[in-house]
Amino acid sequence: MTDSTRILVADDQADVLEALRWLLSSEGYDAQFVNTTHAVVERLQADRFDLLLMDLNYSRDTTSGREGLDLIPRVRKLDSGLPIVVMTGWGSIDMAVEAMRLGARSFVQKPWDDVTLLEIVKREIGDARAARRRDRQVEREFEEARLIQRGLLPRAIPEVAGIDIAVSWQPADGVGGDCFDTMVFGRALGVSVADIAGKGLPAALLMSNLQAAVRAFALDAAQPAAICTSVNRLLCRNMAAGRFATFCYARIDIEARRVVYANAGHNPPVLVRANGSSDTFTTGGMVLGVFPESTYSQTEVIVGPGDRLIFYTDGITEGRRPGEDDEYGVERLTALALSRRRDSAEALKTAILDDVNRFTNGHFEDDATLIVVALT
Repeated sequence: MTDSTRILVADDQADVLEALRWLLSSEGYDAQFVNTTHAVVERLQADRFDLLLMDLNYSRDTTSGREGLDLIPRVRKLDSGLPIVVMTGWGSIDMAVEAMRLGARSFVQKPWDDVTLLEIVKREIGDARAARRRDRQVEREFEEARLIQRGLLPRAIPEVAGIDIAVSWQPADGVGGDCFDTMVFGRALGVSVADIAGKGLPAALLMSNLQAAVRAFALDAAQPAAICTSVNRLLCRNMAAGRFATFCYARIDIEARRVVYANAGHNPPVLVRANGSSDTFTTGGMVLGVFPESTYSQTEVIVGPGDRLIFYTDGITEGRRPGEDDEYGVERLTALALSRRRDSAEALKTAILDDVNRFTNGHFEDDATLIVVALT
């Protein structure tokens, strides 16, 4: 080992500290020594170490190991990756098990064997460094995946005369399974929103597959029901067992003043009308990616100036109050949209997100996508 390998040693016995000072320095370790649990916390707050070698028994209680056991979770909060090796002269299997459950990596009983202790120290430092290298690699790959996924989403909100649109996309874990798209066909706008079951990189990979399929099948003359059918057949060939996707596609024709949509098991979009009434888009069929022969139906809805369409994923409506089972819900979403139905798309989107943030105390447990379309 080199002098860059730093070990923090905690024990309340001077002779033990002196013995460890001689042993560790002879192996080239840069060791620092403290004799209280309070000093351990202070030193870890001020500096970084490669390993913590700590006694479980201190002056407050010399037999139970409670003071040392209580210290382990505090150390974990300060540095979750720091390997902890605990030692005690009153060791027992039960104490070792509890120490491991709290976050210690290894257990040494006093009096120790020098060779064994040094082997444990070397192993734990090596394993921790390898884990940190893997973590950094994963972080880099995760960030690249996030950038790729974000690049697959629309780069700009389309401009269609008579339609005002605002969008928010918030993955819960950097990458996620929500996706949306907007496609312009003259004076018509196609809007899709989907949610892959699951989170993280697997959901993100399936999301990119679904989005590519939608763009391939959502042509100018394509009907929403036919798009659902085609995308479903493709996903059934690629979807992992136990996964599925909810999906809704709507074509908004501003000249004909109509919306044609098909909903494949997705959270029903909300239509808020200028006259104060509301409706939801439920017609369609089964979720995507389960049964390749599933068929879908579609519905045409007449809309007018001042109407608002709200597409969303369950990260919006299933947001919960901290510590409670109460969900934000479609009813709250609809009530807020009705009270703000004269707002622009951007203002209404912001009002909804602010309300959900207040309700959940800013904690989104799932990917959250919100699309507001205002007809002018």
